Amino acid sequence: MRTWSDLMKLRDLHFYDIGNKIGLTGAVFAENEDTVYLCMFPTQPEPKKIVPLEMSLEDWKEFLQQVDTQEVEVLRKGKDGNLSKIILRKTQRLIEQRVSWAVYRRDGYRCRYCNAEGIPLTVDHLITWEAGGPSIEDNLVAACRKCNKTRGETPYEQWLKNPYYLRVSQKLSEAQRAANIELIASLRLVARRMTERGER
Repeated sequence: MRTWSDLMKLRDLHFYDIGNKIGLTGAVFAENEDTVYLCMFPTQPEPKKIVPLEMSLEDWKEFLQQVDTQEVEVLRKGKDGNLSKIILRKTQRLIEQRVSWAVYRRDGYRCRYCNAEGIPLTVDHLITWEAGGPSIEDNLVAACRKCNKTRGETPYEQWLKNPYYLRVSQKLSEAQRAANIELIASLRLVARRMTERGER
């Protein structure tokens, strides 16, 4: 059942969730002041909760900057061993269709985590994009939307111990679960990708 939340302001959101966890899934159209149409993209589930977000012109500029330019701040260890903040552009997260389909084909068009098939799939970064994981086949697996969203930014090794994964992975064969565990060792060979724009 769909519910309406109380009015929120931009400052009520975690800013770096915008463009990461908070993304475009549809559009809103108005016929007049009284009638508004919420149009979800195909394959997107109907929202269970609708949150009105009140934004000033300055809020809109900040919001669109985060969504359109899509930057995220991460930590990087320098040669001197000290940590520094750098900015990564999320536009580099866009994955070539050729790569996505190669991953789906390799994984048998099934979710690597819950074995679901015949549903829309996504590709999940084993080393998360936020941690510098590249969008290459060796760092990607096929995942259903629910598993991908539930994992979020959880490091892969921790994800395999997550109660959700432990439950849904019961649908995998013993060999499939073992293959997922074996990926941990292979990730040491994946070069992390960092594009530095500046420091804060």
